[in-house]
Amino acid sequence: MTLAKTSTDSPNLDISYAEGVYLYDKSGKKYLDLIAGIAVNNIGHSHPMVVQAVKEQVERHAHVMVYGEFRQATQHQLAKKLAQLLPSSLSCSYLVNSGSEAVEGALKLARKHTGRTEILSCINGYHGSTYGALSAMGNSLYKSPFEPLLPEVRQIEYNNEKELQEITHRTACVLVETIQGEAGTIAPTNNYLVKVKERCQSVGALFILDEIQTGFGRTGKMFGFENYDVIPDVALFAKALGGGYPIGAFCSSEDIMNCLSEAPPLGHITTFGGHPVSCAAAIANIDILSSNGLVDEVTDKGALFKSLLNHELIEEVRGKGLMLAVQLQKAEQAHKAMDVCRELGLITDWFLFADDCLRIAPPLTISSAEVESACNIILSSLDRIG
Repeated sequence: MTLAKTSTDSPNLDISYAEGVYLYDKSGKKYLDLIAGIAVNNIGHSHPMVVQAVKEQVERHAHVMVYGEFRQATQHQLAKKLAQLLPSSLSCSYLVNSGSEAVEGALKLARKHTGRTEILSCINGYHGSTYGALSAMGNSLYKSPFEPLLPEVRQIEYNNEKELQEITHRTACVLVETIQGEAGTIAPTNNYLVKVKERCQSVGALFILDEIQTGFGRTGKMFGFENYDVIPDVALFAKALGGGYPIGAFCSSEDIMNCLSEAPPLGHITTFGGHPVSCAAAIANIDILSSNGLVDEVTDKGALFKSLLNHELIEEVRGKGLMLAVQLQKAEQAHKAMDVCRELGLITDWFLFADDCLRIAPPLTISSAEVESACNIILSSLDRIG
């Protein structure tokens, strides 16, 4: 029996355990983790508060009923935590299993609420691999083998204000990443997100922000949109929400969300969404992020990476907080550097739509000394391939 492969050339590390900002393989080799499970383990691996919360919930109960049909305390506690953190217009949460599922639910919500069918997203946007999320993806390489996809889904260019005229009274929603992740951490410029929101408001479309990578401290704010003076109509979360456990959410106002509960009832349903164990982990995760000043340190840690990563092969280090891309000259250099970094005890990665970049998205708990160590390894790897 074999496990299905996602690619033919994965590094296939055999991880024995993980703690803090380090992974350990079966031989005992230690790796400094610069990707945190792709922006998942923001509070580090195996945080004792999360472990304790999971143990306590497992002793009470695991799955008892499909989402929303029984009152489960951890689901309501998590929804309350999110409502306390988010603007009042995003105080109603629908809990799911993953980022892709959050996208799927939000797309259904937009069509049901507006009565419209057109969906706009961005070129080089990434929102997941299920069919609705894949339809909204902005890169044909990953889409074309699976067509036909959802109809009436089109892409506009991120940060191109002229193309906002494509948002019309036919548009149900515009789905945008706060910072484009798989494009290589492309941030909004010239109040772009504000202008998208204003255009959506003017035509009655919903503005959906994908916070799946930017949420929960990654950019130096609890939520990425807080950097850009904008509040979406719908916000999507997953990855770092669960402290390492699988959970996602799409959040909006109660008025908008209520349309999924009638005509028909159970207009959106999930068996394991808001799983009690994942909710318990998420509550502990939010408590950690909210109480220890960890998020406040992210901007300085990101600036330290930028200041130390100077090399003739590096074109640019861009991004916000600890969501960074190290732009090299060629994709071949990035992949060789990743291999050397692993040999030297450091894990980094590439981006789906920017394979000439190295990904830097470590646990937010990384220390300044560990940042310096990581940069030294990256620079050494570039020396070796140069």
